[in-house]
Amino acid sequence: MTMAWMWTGMVALAILCGLATGQADQVASAAVEGAQAAVELSVSMAGMLCLWTGVMEVMRRSGLADKLSRLLRPVLRLLFPQAARDRAVMDSISANVSANLLGLGNAATPLGIEACRRMARGSPGRASDPMCMLVVCNTASIQLIPTTVATVRAAAGSSAPFDILPAVWLASLLSVGVGVAACKLLSRVWRD
Repeated sequence: MTMAWMWTGMVALAILCGLATGQADQVASAAVEGAQAAVELSVSMAGMLCLWTGVMEVMRRSGLADKLSRLLRPVLRLLFPQAARDRAVMDSISANVSANLLGLGNAATPLGIEACRRMARGSPGRASDPMCMLVVCNTASIQLIPTTVATVRAAAGSSAPFDILPAVWLASLLSVGVGVAACKLLSRVWRD
């Protein structure tokens, strides 16, 4: 609800500034062009997201997702030692990480929420260290295939939307490394 008020306030402020500066026509024109561009981007992204969500479903049905999950388990056990005992939690975390590796943040979010729900059982109404670690890993995820960014680049006219791979790999490795280190450090500092 707060975000709705913020967006409404920004739109109202833009309209008032446009009226005050005598540029109401430009504000109206920008609003129409922005709405058109948003629809075009949404449609182009929907195609790519459908493709990769379909790939994830094929991976799940073929058993490849389970194999990837098993491959990720040793690393995830190090990051989530308290959750390692619960197979359902580890499966949800593994699926979340797998979706993030493919750059499917939209598909990863429900899986991360499910993992957090499972981890929250028995938690006294506040985020546990494993839940915080999952949020960090999900937010700063390592992406092998940055699907969403490549789709936006393709929609903007890029002839090689995936030429950013080395930069994405380096940036995501660094962000996850720093995030995990900060999470581990802070969990030791603020022990109950």
